[in-house]
Amino acid sequence: MQYSLVKGKIWKQILKFFFPILIGTFFQQLYNTVDTIIVGQYVGTQALAAVGSTGNLISLLVDFFVGLSSGTTVLIAQFFGANQEHRVSKTVHTSFALAIVCGLIMTLFGLFFSGKCLNMMGVPSDILEAATLYMRLYFLGGIPLVVYNIGTGVLRAIGDSHTPLIYLMICTFINIVLDYIFIVYFYMGIAGAGIATAIAQFVSALLVCYKLIKAKGCYQLCLKKIEFDIEILKNVLKIGIPAGLQAVMYAVSNIILQVKINSFGTSMIAAWTVYCKIDALFFMIAAAYSSALTTFVGQNYGAGLYTRVRQGMKICIGMLSISAIFLSICLMTFGRQIASLFSNDSQVILETVQIIYYIVPYYVTYSGAEIISATMRGCGDAFKPMIIVCCGVCLLRILWVIGIPDIFASFHMVVVCYPISWAATSILFVGYYQNFKNRFLKSV
Repeated sequence: MQYSLVKGKIWKQILKFFFPILIGTFFQQLYNTVDTIIVGQYVGTQALAAVGSTGNLISLLVDFFVGLSSGTTVLIAQFFGANQEHRVSKTVHTSFALAIVCGLIMTLFGLFFSGKCLNMMGVPSDILEAATLYMRLYFLGGIPLVVYNIGTGVLRAIGDSHTPLIYLMICTFINIVLDYIFIVYFYMGIAGAGIATAIAQFVSALLVCYKLIKAKGCYQLCLKKIEFDIEILKNVLKIGIPAGLQAVMYAVSNIILQVKINSFGTSMIAAWTVYCKIDALFFMIAAAYSSALTTFVGQNYGAGLYTRVRQGMKICIGMLSISAIFLSICLMTFGRQIASLFSNDSQVILETVQIIYYIVPYYVTYSGAEIISATMRGCGDAFKPMIIVCCGVCLLRILWVIGIPDIFASFHMVVVCYPISWAATSILFVGYYQNFKNRFLKSV
């Protein structure tokens, strides 16, 4: 199914594309969230902390390769909008070759360096072995994970956001069932959670590959044609590497903060783990708007419709801001009940609620950063957003941890750097936008 975004009412088109992506992102998040809930309820707080302690390191690797796949989405969207079908086909096959190589690198890194990296992060010794096991098992599905994200990027670029949703629903169901069987009935603990996730990743990759192989359009995947086209590869990497590094900036800053959080003990690590799963609700919404806008911008920019690009960006900022305010109110109201789904430890629940009060009310400050960044990336400018994120998120959070050591006796003063960095990054993006608009979106 192909869906052109170059005509029609902008807000309707974005929302029509947004909701399948949002629901799909929700199911994707369930891969790890279900692990966390079942591990927390049936294995215990130490196991919950072990799974949680791997989150930022896994995100660093996964987010880089997911960001790299955005180079495929943007390039195909631009070629599709410009009706350059031959270049769409070349981009598909080059991207799948890249996915196989990147997935292999991810798997090898996870298998051989997980323990060393977690130890360097200061993961407590009582959960280090379990955390290492979970991470190694997770990355057994490295190649399928990258292949699935590349395939999803191809489908979304040509306007199909429904098929990835269906596949994610299927695979999440498989993950939930296997989690329950392996952990509750076979008593496999954290190993069961890791194996269930790896199997689900394999299934998702097989489904998306089958869909593309059977496709009839210019985006059809032919296994014999999977090879690198140097010019296409350069263009994919030109967009994908900065986008991947931008995602890494967030993960690096989170890892640095995780090291500090680890010093507060297993109970606080567990509370932060629970909060991060709750916090993911907002970032699922933000990522869905971002993905929808990136495809919208890519197609319209490829077609030379710069006014629609500018209008789409403004509409998305408004919609994400409204969504952020609504979600903040819900989480502030029902935070305790939501936290109790992840843990029955009263101390963990109490600390999770406190974290919510410190961070959640400021979600709206992130809207400008996410949407303007997606607009730039959709136009093919991924380098400047990376620099802005480096300054506004990564550098600021590092300085926050290093520069005011006396304040950091308080756990809550550590995590308050999140809303501060969101606001700073949005301000930087707004400040740079005028220059970007004059170079990329100046109507002829």
